[in-house]
Amino acid sequence: QVQLVESGGGLVQAGGSLRLSCAASGRTLSDYAVAWFRQAPGKEREFVAAINWSGGLTNFGTSVKGRFTISRDNVKNTVYLQMNSLNPEDTAVYYCAAAPGWGSASRYEYHNWGQGTQVTVSS
Repeated sequence: QVQLVESGGGLVQAGGSLRLSCAASGRTLSDYAVAWFRQAPGKEREFVAAINWSGGLTNFGTSVKGRFTISRDNVKNTVYLQMNSLNPEDTAVYYCAAAPGWGSASRYEYHNWGQGTQVTVSS
């Protein structure tokens, strides 16, 4: 079982940037694909981005494509989500999740979740 802890959330103005981190412990993160999801109040949990174990394959949700990037440092056991050109619609709790495989967009594929970090974008 791998434990995940997100950090880097906060309050930012529209047009700004944030970088989220997902740090793993308990097992080496290189055994897993890692994804980011987000959930706004009253909405379904939405796929944001995923990266496979090596970092050679990435996948992005439609609403963030071209604005967000995902990367990983397996030595540091950490995955990053760089978020640029943020807008108020990006406001949500952001969760990272890990699973074996290539980096699915389906939240049902992931059984290891962090506690989430709040991102708030003001207009």
